[in-house]
Amino acid sequence: MTDLILIKYGELTTKKGNRKLFIKTLENNISKKLKDYKYEIKYNNARMYIKCDKNDTKDIINKLKYIFGIHSIVISYYAQTKDELFDLVLTILKSKSFKTFKVDTKRADKDYEIPSMDFSRMLGANILKNINCKVDVHNPDIKIRVEIRKDGFYFYTDEIKGASGYPVGIQGKGMLMLSGGIDSPVAGYLSLKRGVDLECLYFDSPPHTSIQAKNKVIELANIINEYSGNIKVNVVPFTKLQEEIYKNVDDTYIITIMRRMMYRIAERLSKKHNCKIIINGESIGQVASQTLTSMSVINSVTNMPVIRPVACMDKLEIIALSEHIGTYKTSILPYEDCCTIFLPKHPVINPNLDKCIEMEKKFDYESLIDECINNIETINLKKDNKFEDLL
Repeated sequence: MTDLILIKYGELTTKKGNRKLFIKTLENNISKKLKDYKYEIKYNNARMYIKCDKNDTKDIINKLKYIFGIHSIVISYYAQTKDELFDLVLTILKSKSFKTFKVDTKRADKDYEIPSMDFSRMLGANILKNINCKVDVHNPDIKIRVEIRKDGFYFYTDEIKGASGYPVGIQGKGMLMLSGGIDSPVAGYLSLKRGVDLECLYFDSPPHTSIQAKNKVIELANIINEYSGNIKVNVVPFTKLQEEIYKNVDDTYIITIMRRMMYRIAERLSKKHNCKIIINGESIGQVASQTLTSMSVINSVTNMPVIRPVACMDKLEIIALSEHIGTYKTSILPYEDCCTIFLPKHPVINPNLDKCIEMEKKFDYESLIDECINNIETINLKKDNKFEDLL
């Protein structure tokens, strides 16, 4: 036996000339997720339909929940004629427990002779005639939703919320500066939701940072990779550069200069991997390096667009979203990354750009950046999805 899964696009329907491209990208992303299942997929500008084995329906729906571009998912039933539909509705409803119902009809085929309201009344009357129940248009136990289309009649009773947003990849690729904290995985998730494919950049500083800190970041990348399937993690060996910063820079400016170096590396790696933007988890005013003055001074080393998806969210909002996407418990594990290891007691909150430039002249950071770039370890999560030594 087979089930018919109906997918509603949501925001994709606001696209006009580009709608076909958005929908085709969504179909490609679904096909990648469902590569281990047997299914048939058809789509038009309004809906997508997936026919699959009944035994696979639950697993497939769980996969679809993680695919951006899907507004909602429903198990749908199809009938070619009105009479077939009326009989099928009764068959399905008799297997459910309810006392009140409501019929909601949408006539996508405007040439169909019966208006939506009249069709709903006719179907409702047939239900009342054959099942002991009542109509409740305000708070029904069950809603029967009917769609009248050129090829026939579709109806469903349950609707599952999808991930919404745009299909991943439709906007091109971005480089996410991923740490082990709470904010940057959320920033990555929000970027994926807007259709941005991701590569990740992690700054590793052994022996000052532990293997557990690195594996924590890989696990965070694995979690958000459920929404993508294409993520790579570029692990930058940052120890020598970070130690030179610590030796040559005033204590209060260590974080500012370190962040400027990170942005330089992120820009070079982004251009190398055809990324259009740099993404990070900075939130305005949250720490010393995220005041507006600090952001401006740090940002001045790159001409690439820097996107900060959580910039105007407060910490409680970010935590709530991290709990929703499943990264929070991993983010709060007590393994420090390079941003916290050398954190001074009193970091400057309003750094001076000229002072930064003078301090950077004290050491040959360009050659150290070259060394970082040339020794990056790249982990392809699509291939190496499981790590036995994680955490």
